[in-house]
Amino acid sequence: MSAPDGIPPDTAEGLDAHLVVDRDAFRLDITLSAAPGDVVALLGPNGAGKTTALRALAGLVPLTGGHLRLDGDALERRPPESRPVGVVFQDYLLFPHLSALDNVAFGPRCHGASKAEARAQAAGWLERMGLAEHAGAKPRRLSGGQAQRVALARALATHPRLLLLDEPLAALDARTRLEVRAQLRRHLAEFEAVAVLVTHDPLDAMVLADRLVVIEHGTVVQEGTPSDIARHPRTDYIAQLVGLNLYRGRADGHTVHLVAGPSLTTTEILSGPAFVAFPPSAVTLHRDRPTGSSARNLWRCEVAGLETHGDQIRADLTGELPLAADLTTIAAAELDLRPGAPVWATVKAAQTHAYPA
Repeated sequence: MSAPDGIPPDTAEGLDAHLVVDRDAFRLDITLSAAPGDVVALLGPNGAGKTTALRALAGLVPLTGGHLRLDGDALERRPPESRPVGVVFQDYLLFPHLSALDNVAFGPRCHGASKAEARAQAAGWLERMGLAEHAGAKPRRLSGGQAQRVALARALATHPRLLLLDEPLAALDARTRLEVRAQLRRHLAEFEAVAVLVTHDPLDAMVLADRLVVIEHGTVVQEGTPSDIARHPRTDYIAQLVGLNLYRGRADGHTVHLVAGPSLTTTEILSGPAFVAFPPSAVTLHRDRPTGSSARNLWRCEVAGLETHGDQIRADLTGELPLAADLTTIAAAELDLRPGAPVWATVKAAQTHAYPA
């Protein structure tokens, strides 16, 4: 769906945007580009500017600077209703008094199609979404997954050149989310224009998007493929998002001297500013200082907190090196872990990953 790595998208076709929005004390200033067929996910903490960016792309928030071009056409001064943009809102916003068929037909009708023509197009979209048998149902009779697909069909029925999805799976329960995520991935793979989605869920982003753009405090802090972001996080937010311990320091060969804290031994050979990352599962805990361990990294810590994390226990540790460690329930019980308990933490150099900062 996306251009090969290292080859920038042809911005004559597709999205070329520099979004600048000033609102009170907040400033959004980001650039976005995508080729037709690309799916871009905007990620970031609450208040980072993701939704503002999406609303600016839709024309619901005016730009105070920059530009917005789609397939070479300037959109920044065009009203929302005249833009070739489809939007799927978080709460879907289906018309409650209209059937699923007429909800989908609404867009084509607004673009000049006759009632019969619009309904024929809508029926085709519902068929593609696997909802033909629900054409006559009002939104209140639809499940969350069905309503999401009707909203997607309504957005696609106008043949947009830019599809915007605001937290498209947030309103679904966990079981429905799994099924609808797979369906949405398939529909996005068939979409021939640009799609931009906002999500708080890293799994949604990793599964649905070709490229991730991470926004913090109104600016882009990192962008790349899901695998690159997962392997090379550059901020604490991203590290937490992908489940890694992350530290920054200065590398000298196999050693990275942290900005505040001890040094870490790694297998990579680097020089200069560097990040070091490792998963919580790489951390081994001991109640007494280990002897004969092959781990090159050893720190004295204290348990600050414990919480269930999937089928494991995650220990939040403070001390020489603040970090997170994952261990089984049995291991936690054998170590008699509790808040305030002293522990020794070890990590093998082979389980760390160092890369230039």
